[in-house]
Amino acid sequence: MSAAPPLLVADIGGTNARFALGRPGETALEHFRSLPVKDYPGLLQAVSTYLDSCPKRPTSAVMAVAGPVAEGAVRFINSPWHVTIDQLTDLGLGRATLLNDFEALAWAPPHLPSKDLVPLRPAAGLAGATLAVLGPGTGFGVSALVRNGPDRISALATEGGHAAIGPVDEVEDALVHLLRGRHGRASIERLLCGPGLVILHQALAEIAGQPAPKETEPDQITRLALAEHESPCGVTVTRFCAMLGSVAGDIALTTGARGGVYIAGGLAPRILDFLAASPFRERFEAKGRYRDYMAAIPTSVITHPHPALLGAAISAARG
Repeated sequence: MSAAPPLLVADIGGTNARFALGRPGETALEHFRSLPVKDYPGLLQAVSTYLDSCPKRPTSAVMAVAGPVAEGAVRFINSPWHVTIDQLTDLGLGRATLLNDFEALAWAPPHLPSKDLVPLRPAAGLAGATLAVLGPGTGFGVSALVRNGPDRISALATEGGHAAIGPVDEVEDALVHLLRGRHGRASIERLLCGPGLVILHQALAEIAGQPAPKETEPDQITRLALAEHESPCGVTVTRFCAMLGSVAGDIALTTGARGGVYIAGGLAPRILDFLAASPFRERFEAKGRYRDYMAAIPTSVITHPHPALLGAAISAARG
């Protein structure tokens, strides 16, 4: 890196706070560090810990945060943390920007090498068209990189993971009915995220009149599913992938993402082979009269370890 102070980029989720140093508009990142959210009372303490470890202290920052940003502040949805730009300035970060995490991530796909993308179905897509990014992790994120020409590009800050989920068969009708009775509504994030996978597993057993499953952690469910596709855990993960396909297709239609749909988050790369063999793509394309339209849209899983950090650095050059 040059002699000028580097840019701090951060990806702050509900489980981990990830940091790196970079340059605005550049893809090269260094000095990665991931800190568990549970180990710090607030974001400022985690940022201070990272800054103290930097070989050269940054004076500006772009932070991708898992929650809605309003008036220079964010209160996280899946953790008790909250922070303002003024508080970051007090740490010596004179130019600080807060972005929704998937808003930052939306800038990454055009800059990702092919080795960091696994296609779920090869398709050409429409050159220069809008891209959608979505994905399950601790929660469920949604954004799009809206492209209306080389100089008219913007990333959307959304809370699309909290939109209602649409059932497509009797099992999913029963799932939505069950969740509506408990929570008043059934959102995408309620089922399509790490904690949601556990809820889905338990709900499917209840609907089938089976005893409550022993598996209470997402990793347990995915590990057993990968070992035996026909097991109850395999049935759950198959349903998860199918519903993810429907949601991804709905988001593609809603955003006009004819350039491609990218699956991010921590869960999809862990079940990559399962996802590729699942009904994901069938459900993605199952949009009635728009089946041909959907068939032309490529879908890929992002396997880059830090796409939101990369996107944050790219976004810094956009002003």
